[in-house]
Amino acid sequence: MKDRISIEINDGVADVRMIRSDKMNALDDAMFSALIEAGQTLAANTSVRCIVLSGEGRAFCAGLDMGSFGKMAESGSDKGAEKKDNSDVTQGLEPRTHGISNRAQYAVWTWRESPVPVIAAIHGVAFGGGFQIMLGSDIRIAHPETRMSVMEIKWGLVPDMAGTAIMRNLAREDVVRELTYTGRQFNAVEGQALGFVTRTSETPLEDALALAREIADKNPDAIVAAKRIFNSASDMTDADMLLQESVLQDGIIRTPNQVEAVMSTMEKRAANYTERK
Repeated sequence: MKDRISIEINDGVADVRMIRSDKMNALDDAMFSALIEAGQTLAANTSVRCIVLSGEGRAFCAGLDMGSFGKMAESGSDKGAEKKDNSDVTQGLEPRTHGISNRAQYAVWTWRESPVPVIAAIHGVAFGGGFQIMLGSDIRIAHPETRMSVMEIKWGLVPDMAGTAIMRNLAREDVVRELTYTGRQFNAVEGQALGFVTRTSETPLEDALALAREIADKNPDAIVAAKRIFNSASDMTDADMLLQESVLQDGIIRTPNQVEAVMSTMEKRAANYTERK
């Protein structure tokens, strides 16, 4: 993982960076593995309260490494497929290898499943798979000149890294269809207007880290519960959502971290929370 992803944790904030800067953080097999390992490692670390995901160098992520296309043509496999019984026959994408997803999808979905908020800081380009990785975060702060694209159609493909499941909840259906059918590029200013970007910034990484520190200063149990509510919203009825709010709130009220949130606010001091549940 260390040659593809760096992780630095300070005061509950995990600064996660794709560091394949010579390739604009393009997605090769090692990068897929590193993203998954990073997501799983941080999910298990109860001292982490917020995550910032970014890319070093000229870009957030330029999408699939072009070398992977040659391998696809030679073997009939794809970027996420895994071989079985050491043969040259691949399973394809349909088998679920990571919960509800396959391996390629989980490089994105691991950030949706993360118990804590994930903030993406985007600059340069976010193309294809890189765009979908960006979408896996809770909040997206992008430099206004960042170029984005649902680029898979350029290679005769469809978005296949959880993009379809996420995009439908962010933008109008006709917008998602147009971008998917054409693969056209757009900047982050338009991306914000369409619903893909939370806000633009001339200093996205600095702003993302500042926001992460602000979130990390809140009751971690409440933040985890809030993300759980939002993650399940699209699959639940209004009645189910109302019940879930009550159940999760019952699990927070009068717990040490919730009491500390109240006392630190009343005493106008920094809160001293225990690790999240």
